[in-house]
Amino acid sequence: MFTSTTQPTINLIYSMLNPLLGLVGAAGSIYCVILGVKFAKAEEPQDREKAKGALKNAIIGFVLIFVLIFALRQLMPQMIKWVNANAPGTITQQGDHGSP
Repeated sequence: MFTSTTQPTINLIYSMLNPLLGLVGAAGSIYCVILGVKFAKAEEPQDREKAKGALKNAIIGFVLIFVLIFALRQLMPQMIKWVNANAPGTITQQGDHGSP
C-alpha cells in the first residue's frame, strides 16, 4: 500500500547521501579556510575573538552535519524494517519491491 510512496523516497535518500557528504565536506572546508584567513588577518582583539568564535561554531556545525548524515546511513535499514513491519508491502534498500 505505502510501498509506491515510500520506495522513491528511500531511493532518493540513498542516492543523495554520498553527493551530500562531498558537498558538505567541500563547503565546510572552503568556509573554514575563509574564516581562518579572517582570524589570521584580524588585528583588533575583539575582531580576533569574533573570528575565533565563528570558526569554532563552523567546525562544530560541520562535524554535527557529518555525524547526522552518518547516523542516517546507519539507521536506514532499521527504518526500512519498521516501515515494512507497519505496511502491507515490503521495501528494499536497492529499490526492488517485494510481494505485497
